[in-house]
Amino acid sequence: MRGMHQDPIEVADDRIDGPHGPVPIRRYRPRDRSAGKGSPTLVWVHGGGFFRGDLDLPESHAVARALAERGLPVVTVDYRLGPLPGLPWLGRGGPRGRRRAPHARDEIVAALRHLQDEAPAGLLGGASAGACLAASAVATAPPLVGLVLTYGFFHARLPRDPAVRRLVRGHRRLTHAPLLLDLNNRAYAGGRPAAVHPASDDLGGFPRTLLIDAERDVMRASGERFANELEAADVEVERHVLPGSRHAFLNRPGTRDFDDTIERVAEWADRTPIR
Repeated sequence: MRGMHQDPIEVADDRIDGPHGPVPIRRYRPRDRSAGKGSPTLVWVHGGGFFRGDLDLPESHAVARALAERGLPVVTVDYRLGPLPGLPWLGRGGPRGRRRAPHARDEIVAALRHLQDEAPAGLLGGASAGACLAASAVATAPPLVGLVLTYGFFHARLPRDPAVRRLVRGHRRLTHAPLLLDLNNRAYAGGRPAAVHPASDDLGGFPRTLLIDAERDVMRASGERFANELEAADVEVERHVLPGSRHAFLNRPGTRDFDDTIERVAEWADRTPIR
């Protein structure tokens, strides 16, 4: 029809076989094949505290579209969510049900292995809980050329930083209180902390890593410590803290922090050597 423009991004839903049943994924790639030619595919994992979120969450869909518009092919993973905090008996039914660790990590690794036949040695990344899951997946994932971690929480116990805590405003002063975050992580990880948080003494196999944290976010203390641990393991690390930013800024498309992060990730991916 005259006046209508074709969407420059191809978006397609798919399912792959996983160790715990089928796993929904969504593929994003430039319709102009030359735009993404030579770029590694990024497998991207949304956040949501391990117990909420899906492929339509802005932190998943908007991020993937924005990166694909910059020539980076992206695949998002609808991993198995965990039980509701404090209400583990709710939500066990339904089409997929809820499961504690390591189901989510296993399904992310399954997506990476499935895609390996299409584009070996890709990128993996995520936001918040998705960043934690991405980091934990490295140990059992196929070879990766890079890891992107945005405002994640990488330790079973949140490092305490009173100066960072004082910067937090609004409802997150309560929901992101260090004690509550610790309890939520233990509830999801159960007896499998490595399924959520990578061991600090086992980071030598990590690929080059980009970390982007929010200044007004208690999780920033974990991001800083994790960056130091990666550097101590001789991993190439690039880290940015966005001034004035708050947790979950990738759920707010069109903001300065969202756009800044998309540009940083796309530019960093362009500099990633493909083996």
